[in-house]
Order: sequence, then C-alpha cells, then structure tokens
Amino acid sequence: MTDFSSSAAPVPADDPVWVVCLCAEWCGSCREYRPLFEQVARAHPQMRFAWVDIEDHADLADDFDVETFPTLLVANGDGTHFLGPLLPHAETLSRMLTALQPAQASAPEVRTLLAALQREPETFSVA
Repeated sequence: MTDFSSSAAPVPADDPVWVVCLCAEWCGSCREYRPLFEQVARAHPQMRFAWVDIEDHADLADDFDVETFPTLLVANGDGTHFLGPLLPHAETLSRMLTALQPAQASAPEVRTLLAALQREPETFSVA
C-alpha cells in the first residue's frame, strides 16, 4: 500500500463528487450496507464511489475518528458536502445525493483522502 501520509496535492475543483463509505470489515452493518452502497453507485454514475476500510487504510482514515458505521463523506475539490454517520439505507443516501448541501471548506484529512482516491481509485473501488 502506498504511504498517503505525505502532504496531499490540491484536488481540482472540477473533479466529480466523491461518495466515500468509511467502514470496517468486522462491522456487520458495513458488510450488509455494501451491496446497497453499490446499488446507489450504479444509480449515480456522475459521482465517484469509494469504500475505505478504516483499519486497512488507517493512514488515511484515522484522523476522521469514525465512531459510528456507516460514516459517509461526500466531497470534491469544492469542499465537503457531508461528513458523518448515515442510516444504512440506499434510499437515504440516494435522497441526500440528489439534494446535496453547499460545500464547506474541507479539512486537511478530507483533502488527503480525496488525493489518495484520485491516485489509486482501483484500490477503493465499489463493484
């Protein structure tokens, strides 16, 4: 695995929105949520979806202090649209994505994660 702890390059503002599930393999809710997350990904092809295991990729995820699963990040170069726990329902995520809140400035850990996703999207891909 690449070391992503170094300073991240800025994410271009014209990049598509990333929808990132911060999860853990040991979490039953996360395992049950993954096929639903993949279903939403297929329904929103204009967005990029990623699955980040917070233990396998602690170098990227530790600063998020995830306490509740699933925790979702919705962000792009414009900033962060959403970061927090979300009910593990496809409909809930889909509704949120069709009515995104305006972006707020992204924290450094968000910029680092987005840069890593852009460098190695296949590492975090969803079906």
